[in-house]
Amino acid sequence: MLGNHTVNPPVVLAPMAGITNVAFRRLCREQGGGVYVCEMITTRALVERIPKTLKMIAFAEDEGFRSLQLYGVDPDVTAAAVRMVGEHNLADHVDLNFGCPVPKVTRRGGGSALPWRRKLFGRIVRQAVEAASAYGIPLTIKMRKGIDEDHLTYVEAGLTAQDAGVAAVALHARTAEQRYSGEADWDAIATLKQALDVPVLGNGDIWEGSDALRMVAHTGVDGVVVGRGCLGRPWLFADLEAAFTQGAGYQPVLPTLGEVAKIMSRHAQLLVEALEDERHGCADFRKHVAWYLKGFPVGGDLRRSLAMTSSLTELDDLLAKLDPAIPFPPESLGQPRGRINAPGKVSLPHGWLDSRDDDIVPEGAEMEDSGG
Repeated sequence: MLGNHTVNPPVVLAPMAGITNVAFRRLCREQGGGVYVCEMITTRALVERIPKTLKMIAFAEDEGFRSLQLYGVDPDVTAAAVRMVGEHNLADHVDLNFGCPVPKVTRRGGGSALPWRRKLFGRIVRQAVEAASAYGIPLTIKMRKGIDEDHLTYVEAGLTAQDAGVAAVALHARTAEQRYSGEADWDAIATLKQALDVPVLGNGDIWEGSDALRMVAHTGVDGVVVGRGCLGRPWLFADLEAAFTQGAGYQPVLPTLGEVAKIMSRHAQLLVEALEDERHGCADFRKHVAWYLKGFPVGGDLRRSLAMTSSLTELDDLLAKLDPAIPFPPESLGQPRGRINAPGKVSLPHGWLDSRDDDIVPEGAEMEDSGG
């Protein structure tokens, strides 16, 4: 449950910059149920009504549960953004981002760096929950294990958030230093679940419906958060729904190349409708081509042409050249998708690790650009 909303199946689409716009969310919702979160929105940009940000928080009329993730470092600005969501009925659910490992975020003290400053973290969450409660909006948080293995924060931060009144806590079971490398630490998710009374959601290495069932069995979590696993695979949400409905005996239905081509065409069409411009919609779709065709025996020339289309007609003409009978490549199942990078030192504000109880907002911490 998130407030009065039942999440069934217990699946959440993680916000991804440049990906989880209204078009992609609709495409995923057509496959299966869950909560579908829009791209990360910065609190400063929302409060100052930056036009680009206001366009990013558009939801389709048929999105029955509108989920919005906010990123902020200043407790007062974050609370003001949440109040704005409530006053203008912008969303039905607010999630706070404490998990982003991107240097431009952590070097300002935000994202996965912020829980280290426990008093500042507590102020942000408490003020945000208070603002959301006035409008009956459930507020959740998403975080990582910590900055690195020597600076873990997830259990303490989870307890602080619970005491502040959050509706649920999601944990991406990697540190900021790991970024998207290595394997997610599902044991950490189990530890957090045992420590908290509020629902806990697990994030990390959910590539198939079977992975979600394994995570629930291993950790006892109340639900899963899916990010990179659905890149080029929106039908993963049908797989997840079947897994949670039927249990371990379910059989995933894998699309042929012809069925993938139809979804690709649908995705591009939805982007064109959302952006109200065919060229821009097709250009935005280009980054998805490699993900959709991952593992399929498609020649390099055709792949390059598909990744350079500028009209729906051109895209459909090229998709018609694919062999529709080619089955889904089983060797790509259970494999990482999207960003796979090496661990790296976390960029932090000067002296950030010196004191955990300093609750001063770092100078220039708030960002005006939404989307991560």
